[in-house]
Amino acid sequence: MNTSAERIQELVEKQRAFYATGTTRNVKWRKQQLKAFNAGLKKWEKPLCDALWQDLHKSYEEAFMTELGLVYGEIGEAIRQVGKWAKRRRKGTPLTVMPSASYIVREPLGCTLIVSPWNYPVQLLLNPLVGCIAAGCTAILKPSPYVPAVSRTIEDFIADTFPEEYVAVVQGNRQVNGELFRHRYDLVFLTGSPSLGRIAMAAQAQYLTPMVLELGGKSPCIVDKDANLRIAARRIAWGKCLNSGQTCIAPDYLFLHQDIKDAFVQAFRQELSGLYPDGTEHSDKFVHIVKESAFDRLTGYLKDGTVIAGGRYDKDRLWIEPTLLDGVSPDAPVMQEEIFGPIFPILTFRDRADVVRFVTAREKPLAFYYFGNRADAWEIIGQTTSGGACINDTIMHIANSQVPFGGVGNSGMGSYHSERSFLAFSHERAVIQSPTWIDLKFRYMPYKLFGIIKKMLLLGAE
Repeated sequence: MNTSAERIQELVEKQRAFYATGTTRNVKWRKQQLKAFNAGLKKWEKPLCDALWQDLHKSYEEAFMTELGLVYGEIGEAIRQVGKWAKRRRKGTPLTVMPSASYIVREPLGCTLIVSPWNYPVQLLLNPLVGCIAAGCTAILKPSPYVPAVSRTIEDFIADTFPEEYVAVVQGNRQVNGELFRHRYDLVFLTGSPSLGRIAMAAQAQYLTPMVLELGGKSPCIVDKDANLRIAARRIAWGKCLNSGQTCIAPDYLFLHQDIKDAFVQAFRQELSGLYPDGTEHSDKFVHIVKESAFDRLTGYLKDGTVIAGGRYDKDRLWIEPTLLDGVSPDAPVMQEEIFGPIFPILTFRDRADVVRFVTAREKPLAFYYFGNRADAWEIIGQTTSGGACINDTIMHIANSQVPFGGVGNSGMGSYHSERSFLAFSHERAVIQSPTWIDLKFRYMPYKLFGIIKKMLLLGAE
């Protein structure tokens, strides 16, 4: 059900009024809210997992590992560290500013909007909320309409845990997005497609609103001739099958060295059968496609090459078998947009320089995967760019909260996780505290001591 424009206006005004009271600035209060968040997530864990199964056929194991478990981890660290993160920091002061003292004060940005997609509808809505609460902001949350059971459950969970003047949920379609983007926020945190990111940026440009955009793109997966093919095939198959390829950092297309192409394809088939001994069609560990339009788009890609593994599908159950496509042209439709499904087009290369040219000629991807020896891996990473990368693995860079997760260029801007989530919702305010017991004259007009000042400035530059 779409939230009305009047209700959205009411929530925006309520949250602005509540933020103005200063309640959220108290670090002890923030920690209490994080603890309430953690308790609420435990209370609503089963309903959320049931809803993920209903909307996506996502098993409890996968739901916990890729959704709730990551949120629990972020909340726990924020509870432990928020006092440290929010603490005023003393910084060094140059000679030209002495005897003043210099500080950085991390203050909340204010009232925020968090928009999430359907593919990881719990993690990608609630993980940013951890940083929002820790930083001392309020939040309007907008889940995806394509996972209605999850979105309803999240709304009930949030209403049961927080007052709406602090955290509230808005539901609806693109029309509701447009209404939300019409209002002014102190930060918009959006995870979604590049096209939605552009719409949000255009709408918020009038306010010069800061934004964190976690988007997507075609993340390449390169397998070189000296890669461990068994390990590579297993980790690549796992990364592509996770959430049925409906992952913003899923390996999108394969770039195989010509010498190992056939051996890799055989290894991929074997490792896939190891992950799903009875196949994926009736497995309770294989996620289904979210909706018919996505299913039709994905099955339409099958004509862009020759199916050499998989290729079966069932529209009634929105199931598509993990599929390898050979003989794919770089200009084919399957190579133009992020696939977001269990279909793997194959390209081949002889020289890594060809891979570099291919990747850098296209939009910057959210992830980059290379299988081969470490020296070659670091060389190719140094010649390309992406939001994140893995050497001899896939997906796992998102699992470490101590490194940033975010995009670059068309795949996004800004990053988060752990302290970076706190910083994403914070403003680092510079404060200079000057004494009054002394007032040095050299800075004042008519600059009689300019020669000394110049020497001091040049000395600091050496």
